[in-house]
Amino acid sequence: MSYTTIPGMFLETTKTNAERPAYFEKVGGEWKEYKYGEVRDIVKKFAAGLASLGLKKDDKIAIQSHNCPRWAISDYAIASIGAASVTVYPTLIASQIKYIVDDSDTQYVITQDQPQTDKILEFIQDSPKLKGIIAMDNTHDPARNIISYDHIIELGEKYIKDTGFTLEKASKDVKPNDLLTLIYTSGTTGNPKGVMLSHDNLISNVKAGAKHISFGPDDTFLSFLPLSHVFERMTGHYTAFSLGSKTYYAESIDTIGENMLEIGPTIVISVPRVFEKINAKVVDKVSNDPAIRQKIFWWAIGVGKEAAKLLTRGKKPSGALGFKFKIADKLVFSKLKARVGGNLRFFVSGGAPLSKEVGNFFASANIPILEGYGLTETSPVITANQEKLYKFGTVGCLIEKVEVKIADDGEILCKGPNVMLGYYKNPEATKEAIDEDGWFHTGDIGRFDEDNYLMITDRKKSILVTAGGKNIAPAPLEIALTSSKYIEQALAIGDRRKFVSALIVPSFEVLEEWAKAKGIDYGNRKSLLDHHEVHDL
Repeated sequence: MSYTTIPGMFLETTKTNAERPAYFEKVGGEWKEYKYGEVRDIVKKFAAGLASLGLKKDDKIAIQSHNCPRWAISDYAIASIGAASVTVYPTLIASQIKYIVDDSDTQYVITQDQPQTDKILEFIQDSPKLKGIIAMDNTHDPARNIISYDHIIELGEKYIKDTGFTLEKASKDVKPNDLLTLIYTSGTTGNPKGVMLSHDNLISNVKAGAKHISFGPDDTFLSFLPLSHVFERMTGHYTAFSLGSKTYYAESIDTIGENMLEIGPTIVISVPRVFEKINAKVVDKVSNDPAIRQKIFWWAIGVGKEAAKLLTRGKKPSGALGFKFKIADKLVFSKLKARVGGNLRFFVSGGAPLSKEVGNFFASANIPILEGYGLTETSPVITANQEKLYKFGTVGCLIEKVEVKIADDGEILCKGPNVMLGYYKNPEATKEAIDEDGWFHTGDIGRFDEDNYLMITDRKKSILVTAGGKNIAPAPLEIALTSSKYIEQALAIGDRRKFVSALIVPSFEVLEEWAKAKGIDYGNRKSLLDHHEVHDL
């Protein structure tokens, strides 16, 4: 791992693993494979095509797409010519995208399909720096400034022939501290800020993460968290690729379970809500089983919880407990493992707090969930749990070369090569976030436990102060509420109020199934929520 930039990593990895499979996507109901060498050839042509448009070092090119090989290829091509990618969530509306495009000085937007292209067409004439759209779906309409993806490839082939373009030459002037990407992150007020991450920021996290957690070339990743988010991008995109692993792109968020069964991933990067849903579905199914099966299930969970005290510390249960755990695994846990593909080594969780209850449920089946912590501004990982010791209720220990100290008010401060360059065109916000000694102020409150594992207790700005002057941390309340299978989201409110209450978004799919089973007649979701039995629930 001698590389110091993303293009350097890409060139080294594709040379070493040219014949190994890199990416898979569903096309016509079948998984289509892209080898590392094939990806390199496409990236070369696409990068040359971008260069033929006059795009160069430090220019900005946005990617507005769901996860797919062309997202990854576009990202590597942009980095290879020294330009910076601007990631855009495909779920954003046109006005939100326009702000990002204008603020970032984006010249081209790479879109996935017609609905995404249509959003850009709504404002392209009002964004003076935006020159055009590159359409992954191969829509080609020069009159409306739309260039097809394949046409960029054709331009690249000609440019290579005419100029002798190579990825090595194109990326030779890319330096570790150069801007790699702009990722816009929302604040509590105002417009989103563009987080400037360098090649060194991401590379340091890739290298440290691969050492901290045992990712390897034989692993198979299932990618479904948005690549627009730095968590999936660093872990499921750059880290997986750097090791020569295989990455399958899920067809959609709704097909995750089906895709797991098809491909048998060894590693899945996810957020707590996915684990909560799996847990709730399993428990709900068991509740409808015959009494004897329910008894066996809960016996196995009890055995598993005892075994988990050893498993979470990298030890195997032995003796009588080991014998009972083998039986529990055969009768119950093997079926749960089969539901997630049968080959899973561990889940990696981030983005939100993981409840102890959910973590322990999976640990009892010897399916580790390794929770980590970080922010967009820290590329993102600061700490992570490890297979040899993972502790629910903590976010793990520090990764290599990253420092953390706890301020007098309990705020977590971070320093290291992973800390962002700053906020794009916003020196005031940068100065507020990174102090004169180089410490990034996370805004999170936390402490270290006896094993130097970090515990996040709350957000600095989210502490509720009731009318009676009592300080209340909302996070534990919200976690407790969302542990219910009937609740999708919860927001505790209580500032300057006599008591704390919560805004709740129900999990309508589960709630409607419950209502149907209860024989509750309702015309629409509003009438369902107004029903007295739902209130009692």
